[in-house]
Amino acid sequence: MGKIIAIANQKGGVGKTTTSVNLAASLGVLEKKVLLIDADPQANASSGLGIDVDTVEIGTYQILEHSNTPEEGIIKSTSPNVDVIPAHIDLVAIEIELVDKENREYMLKQALESIKDQYDYILIDCAPSLGLLTLNALTAADSVIIPIQCEYFALEGLGKLLNTIKSVQKIHNPDLDIEGLLLTMYDSRLRLSNQVVEEVQKHFNDMVFNTIIQRNVKLSEAPSFGESIIAFDATSKGASNYLSLAEEVIKKNSI
Repeated sequence: MGKIIAIANQKGGVGKTTTSVNLAASLGVLEKKVLLIDADPQANASSGLGIDVDTVEIGTYQILEHSNTPEEGIIKSTSPNVDVIPAHIDLVAIEIELVDKENREYMLKQALESIKDQYDYILIDCAPSLGLLTLNALTAADSVIIPIQCEYFALEGLGKLLNTIKSVQKIHNPDLDIEGLLLTMYDSRLRLSNQVVEEVQKHFNDMVFNTIIQRNVKLSEAPSFGESIIAFDATSKGASNYLSLAEEVIKKNSI
């Protein structure tokens, strides 16, 4: 049975989409069958894997609306073993449209029941908010990866997110687990980066991934070519970081 992992943090610019795309590609290279669900109206995870979002007719919006099945929304990506359910800007409207629906937090969970067994991992790239979209992702997920930028404000929003996760565990999804905190955008030359790493490891020890994602120009360049870092430059630091993260995730889930 596939494991559903949400990649969430209400703070923008912390490396959620970069992590979603490159972890999916890395797991695919390691011969795991992966589905990446783009649950962010900006649709960067979709375009980051070479999908033209303007041509998307069936995506996350239709699946949350239950007007189409997930099977109908799946697109093969350019990355080996990675399928995508893409997003479109119309996903912005879903928060308003779901408000009156019964069981509105369970729409994604219900939709994914039919395809959960077809994949080793289903990754959900969440929007940078704690709205209904992210709530649907956390309710559907088995666990959550929280990317944390190695910068001053990184820890500020973490408490708020952990409280949201606690309330989701209490009300909607008692089995939701924290897969791990992932330190991103690390620059070993900066004292501040090292301080954030120390603080996070000190407070959350076992919850923190051993892999740290370092700042890397190639990681920033890859999305503009519609490629994962693995396809764009497999020899780069970014590629080796994400492969190492994928190995850690697989190892953790095989225990």
